[in-house]
Amino acid sequence: MNLAERLSLRTPSADAIHAIARRTMGRLPAPFADSLDDIVLRIEELADAETLRNVGLDHPMQLSGLYEGVPLHLRSVGQSGTLPERITLYRRPILAEWSSSRDSLDRLVAHIVIHEVGHHFGFSDDDMHALEEAAE
Repeated sequence: MNLAERLSLRTPSADAIHAIARRTMGRLPAPFADSLDDIVLRIEELADAETLRNVGLDHPMQLSGLYEGVPLHLRSVGQSGTLPERITLYRRPILAEWSSSRDSLDRLVAHIVIHEVGHHFGFSDDDMHALEEAAE
């Protein structure tokens, strides 16, 4: 087995990142965790060109997570026919950030997930930091 093959065995898989993200969502306090059941959680390697254009970024390594949907505070009672809310985590940018930081992968993924969940609720950055502390 060559070096690249050995290293790939130690690189966290999409499934491992998904499991960390689900655990994080499950640790959020009620009522937050209760309203996340319908959010689709996806793990992709990199954001595509269209997604990057939509969020105003130039390079796929700049985006580690994305919330897509209508935040709860902007929904109307008559709203129907919309796609389910989605949180997408981008594995390669997450792994790149993880390899250059002192944080554990669990902590980094939790930070990204909580930030994206915050968008679902329409939270400010300060609100997101408080929610992240409550989940630890």
